[in-house]
Amino acid sequence: MTNIRRYWEYGSPCFTTHVTYNRKPLLIDNIDLWHDSVKFVKTLKQFELIAWVILPDHLHLMIDSGAGDLSYLMKRVKMKFSGLFRSRWKLKSGRIWQFRFWDHMIRDEDDFRNHIDYIHYNPVKHGLVDRPGDWEHSSFKEYYRQGYYGEDWGIKEPGGFEGSYGE
Repeated sequence: MTNIRRYWEYGSPCFTTHVTYNRKPLLIDNIDLWHDSVKFVKTLKQFELIAWVILPDHLHLMIDSGAGDLSYLMKRVKMKFSGLFRSRWKLKSGRIWQFRFWDHMIRDEDDFRNHIDYIHYNPVKHGLVDRPGDWEHSSFKEYYRQGYYGEDWGIKEPGGFEGSYGE
């Protein structure tokens, strides 16, 4: 197994992608467990979820891990979710997540906005809804309430999504 060394800078947001094992679509049916896992880890470590979207088989986060280690933080959240999931479904073992996760350190304001847009457009991209505001499991509605997006944003694919996002 390789020893991944992730670049991390205090106070810099990071875009991450996390995928379920064999892309099993188990996240939406267990969305409460995801929220419980995040709340639990927030009692142990300070971090900020800047933007997020949960889809059936993967999720994207824009996260500021503060002074904490991003890999350790995500390991804790995913371990908590896995334990709660196994308990709910009375499973003694079994993989829930793919090994590792994709990360991208945000470089500037344009990169930041582009990745926030990618997060919020993702349910439309995957054909789950026609408009980002129709997807319940994301931070889109909060950004809309704050005036970040107009009413018709995301009906057509926004530009600027060239590159890799870890899907």
